Amino acid sequence: MSLDKFKIAMQYAMPKHFVSRMVGKLAAAKAGALTTTLIKLFIKQYKIDMNEAQYSDPAHYKTFNEFFTRPLKEGVRPLTTEDDIITHPVDGAISQLGPIVEGQLIQAKGHDYSLQALLGGSEQDTALFLGGDFATIYLAPKDYHRIHMPIDGTLSKMIYVPGDLFSVNPLTAQNVPNLFARNERVVAIFETEIGPLAMVLVGATIVASIETIWAGTVTPPAGKDVFSWNYKTSGENAITLKKGEEMGRFKLGSTVILAWGANKADIFDDQKPGTVTRMGTPFAKIDD
Repeated sequence: MSLDKFKIAMQYAMPKHFVSRMVGKLAAAKAGALTTTLIKLFIKQYKIDMNEAQYSDPAHYKTFNEFFTRPLKEGVRPLTTEDDIITHPVDGAISQLGPIVEGQLIQAKGHDYSLQALLGGSEQDTALFLGGDFATIYLAPKDYHRIHMPIDGTLSKMIYVPGDLFSVNPLTAQNVPNLFARNERVVAIFETEIGPLAMVLVGATIVASIETIWAGTVTPPAGKDVFSWNYKTSGENAITLKKGEEMGRFKLGSTVILAWGANKADIFDDQKPGTVTRMGTPFAKIDD
């Protein structure tokens, strides 16, 4: 058995939820010198540029989670402010992108999966994005792990979809069918000037939690059923976020998937699988 096949087999065999929650407890612990040591080892292992962080001293962070979701210095990620530009929501790398064809998204070469399954099973929600475009962005351990709005939007719906916790790295994406539609995830649907925009926050092995700025920690605890929440899109209780504002965060790495409807925006030609992304930089142009 090759090393890659062994790694995939181990993921199927491993009690992923149990391991992830145990790691989550360690990441949330205020363990003093141990926490600082773990952070220093992590910085060294993944070659993290702490000069970008608002607080560059590892000892500043009381928990590993505080370090992992560290804020950046002001101005480190300049925001493209043109009204007709959709920006990248995260630091990471594009895994796949392109048109949504017959309700299917590309996961990797030879692997497609269902948009309806990704969004939690609702035909009504799925119909909003048929014929549109999508992009999958993978956040590596070294990346900044706060998620920002790519365009102004007002929250209309949030969906929690239970699932597995496979790793979402490129090797797993190439070998585990329906990966993003089988992992635990949180879907946020926003009303925007290009119509509905879906932002799907996909969980993964040792992702301790997924949070949004309006609901706090959505998971854990993990559930067994799909849950959805509808939000008013007008009035004083409407949750409206400007382009570049934080909308959520991962505690340990994962993936964000964007989707919008047909003929709404064109992804720039220089955006391809493997392209490194930086939050706030141009990603797509809104159609006239």
